[in-house]
Amino acid sequence: MKGSTLTRADLCEAVHEEVGLSRQDCAALVERTLELMIQALEAGEQVKLSGFGVFQVRAKRARMGRNPKTGEPAAIDPRRVIGFRASQVMKARVDKALSRED
Repeated sequence: MKGSTLTRADLCEAVHEEVGLSRQDCAALVERTLELMIQALEAGEQVKLSGFGVFQVRAKRARMGRNPKTGEPAAIDPRRVIGFRASQVMKARVDKALSRED
């Protein structure tokens, strides 16, 4: 995996190297996995990946905000947002990896 961003292509290549399926099958596998996650979130379900974290949809209420350009008050409509909470395992691994870089 190159660069500072992990892409779908990087995931497909990693699956190809690890599992040995064709690149086309690996791409289909990654796409299907992501599609199932999206469908679950659209249905308002949580997506929990053990050792990784939890994705969940939260409802945000309507509120008053400010236009940053003018400073005028502006109404912000209610909306649904996706949140991610990393597992303790993931937090520990990232912390350990980052502390080695210092």
